[in-house]
Amino acid sequence: MSERINILKTYKIYIGGSFPRTESGRFYNPINSKKASLGNFCLSSRKDFRNAVVAARKAFGDWSDRTAYNRSQILYRMAEVLEGRRDQFIAELILQDSSKKEAEKEVNLSIDRLVYFAGWCDKYQQIFSSVNPVASSHFNFSALEPTGVVAIVANQESSLLGLVSYMAPIIAGGNTCVILASENKPFCAISFAEVLNASDLPGGVVNILTGKKPELLSQMASHMDVNALCYSDAIQEELIQIRELSIDNLKRVRSYKYDLSLTDVEHPYIINDYQEVKTTWHPIEVIGASKSAY
Repeated sequence: MSERINILKTYKIYIGGSFPRTESGRFYNPINSKKASLGNFCLSSRKDFRNAVVAARKAFGDWSDRTAYNRSQILYRMAEVLEGRRDQFIAELILQDSSKKEAEKEVNLSIDRLVYFAGWCDKYQQIFSSVNPVASSHFNFSALEPTGVVAIVANQESSLLGLVSYMAPIIAGGNTCVILASENKPFCAISFAEVLNASDLPGGVVNILTGKKPELLSQMASHMDVNALCYSDAIQEELIQIRELSIDNLKRVRSYKYDLSLTDVEHPYIINDYQEVKTTWHPIEVIGASKSAY
């Protein structure tokens, strides 16, 4: 009797709250150190990225207008759903060459990091906003507003934690994002999209693509409707390329080299990196009006 052929699962991308196939129809098969295939993963094209940006821009108005408390609730809900699927993510990380101890630590840190940034949603404004002294009869306030659509190049060595650690502070601040997952370890990224889909997060706030970084990096950096780019790898040549291509629309570029297994990344300054400062002037009194009128 001939040996049965194993049917590999096909994992789709996540755009606008749905799981479409890549528009190009292409797939790739990442393998682990034991030469076992992880599955069929979409090889996202530039068109997929453009579609994801459109979805992110459409979702931005609603998400940025939501109360900080509501954004906090949704981030916390992500942590709850991820907690309920711990065993699945641990198994996926082990399949992607993590030891059991490493996998458990990565899942636990990812859950804790979501809870941590959920707690900052209604607090970072108090830290970074200000009442400014001015030499006239005005109140002068500086408050933060989200930048807009952020492209995220996820850490290539960390399948789950590298995605969560930068996604969480970016959306906590009211931004929407398009994430390019780890090329060789994409398993947990698509499974995490299922977590997002079950966590009350509006479609389009987070969009996740799988594929080849060299193919999509220039598009992410040059797209005119992307307001900022988060880069978490340590390849200097890529960072130079990103900065050069980002000049046309004055795209904000932030790069990070944190050890994600430590708490170095847990601070509100990453939220602040993707905020714009809005300054408002308000007269203290109107000249010629009676003070009793106020």
